[in-house]
Amino acid sequence: MTPDTIALCTGATPFNAALYEPWLNEGMAIFDISTTARQAAFLAQVGHESGGLKYVVELWGPTPAQSGYERRLDLGNTQPGDGSRFRGHGLIQVTGRANHVAVRDRLRQRFSTVPDFEADPKELTDPRWAALSACDFWSWKGLNALADANDFERITRRINGGLNGQPDRLARWANAKAALAAA
Repeated sequence: MTPDTIALCTGATPFNAALYEPWLNEGMAIFDISTTARQAAFLAQVGHESGGLKYVVELWGPTPAQSGYERRLDLGNTQPGDGSRFRGHGLIQVTGRANHVAVRDRLRQRFSTVPDFEADPKELTDPRWAALSACDFWSWKGLNALADANDFERITRRINGGLNGQPDRLARWANAKAALAAA
């Protein structure tokens, strides 16, 4: 997939699309995000979650919800400061100490040189790991099957826990389907 197509599918600038293109292509191949339906849904969701491949670190207020990350055992946040330290990283925001560890361990099963995202969560902001972690998350959550079934709402719920930003996600999905059809 070309940077131009990635830009159209995600809403990214040409520069950001080119920056992430090799890693998104690598990840989509490895994690079988290989059909038009899968790629359109994946790139639309990644586009929304990252603000068009612009944000690979969760913007921090902290908001009341973000303040709630602190000491959340379901996220593995057990140490003071874990809430902010393990805020969302990557193109699909990996949040919490436990999730940073889990994505590291899953990626290490496929790649030989994966950084320790628990020791240094900001490693997930590197374009390669930001993209590959998003592809890993997609696979781990079984989202290819939902894309095959055209169930975009359930994809959003598995990524977000609800339907936050659904109108933007749907607009990006329509753009992605049109761009991939034209490619």
